[in-house]
This record gives sequence, structure tokens and C-alpha cells, in this order.
Amino acid sequence: QVQLVESGGGLVQPGGSLRLSCAASGSILGINTMGWYRQAPGNQREWVASVTTGGSTNYADSVKGRFTISRDNAKNTEYLQMNSLKPEDTAIYYCYANLWHLGVRWGQGTQVTVSS
Repeated sequence: QVQLVESGGGLVQPGGSLRLSCAASGSILGINTMGWYRQAPGNQREWVASVTTGGSTNYADSVKGRFTISRDNAKNTEYLQMNSLKPEDTAIYYCYANLWHLGVRWGQGTQVTVSS
């Protein structure tokens, strides 16, 4: 059994910052790509960013230059540093991890609200 537990969401004013964390635990043999999606009310789930085991990163155009994804392979944990937040970043953020032996697993989601 593998679990992904997210933390770090909350309410922030426009222009502010938040840092999300996602820790994988359980019977983990190895993790390939890790990343984040988000889903705003009434919208489809949208891919945000991903990071490979070697640290290569990719970002959606909507967050490029504002968000930074990183991971600590020793801790099976990934992070999403979100700066210059905008109201349109408001969504539930879901982390995922592509596990060697189990495929993709998802976190439970954490709410990010950007509002004054």
C-alpha cells in the first residue's frame, strides 16, 4: 500500500506565495516522474508541473516563471513553490507519483485559494 499525503495549501492574497509538499510512503521500490495537477470549480483537471528522478522539470505555460517544482528522492517527497499567486490559481491541487511497480498514484488534494 502506497499513500501520497499533501500539505501546505491555504488562503493567500494575490501576489503572495505558498509551498505545497507531497510525501509518498509505504512499499515504494522507486518513483519515476512526480508532479502536480489542479482543478478549479467547474473546470477539468489541469496539469501544472512535473519533475523526473534526475530533476528535469516541465511547467504549464500558465505557471511558468512563477511556480517551481522540486523533489527529494531520499524522502520520496516533492514540492511546489508557488510565487506571485493570482486569483486564477485558485483550485484543488493534486500531487501524483509514477511508481515503478504500481503505476500512478494520487494524493487526496489540497485547497489553494488566492483572494483578497
